[in-house]
Amino acid sequence: MNDAFKALADPTRREILRLLRRGEMTAGELAEPFDISKPSMSHHFAVLKQADLITARRDGQQIYYALNTTVVEDLLASLWDLFPGRSHKPSRNGGQEKKP
Repeated sequence: MNDAFKALADPTRREILRLLRRGEMTAGELAEPFDISKPSMSHHFAVLKQADLITARRDGQQIYYALNTTVVEDLLASLWDLFPGRSHKPSRNGGQEKKP
């Protein structure tokens, strides 16, 4: 869990996660919006992978990244639990579900 919070502390990594909400992307596609070096981007990818927030797969010389949605959902549930007194959790469809 600490690795996930460390990963989320950086605005560049949060933006990478936001971009990956669209679906799987190559390292090059993810790097385009940022004005930082390739080694810096690689470091951000490594931190996100260490936190298990993203997955990576190689296809030839391309590396494709995707959100690890299971871990992201678990992280969000943990964050939600940090706020005591909440009697409802948001559901995936935007409505409200009662906490068990």
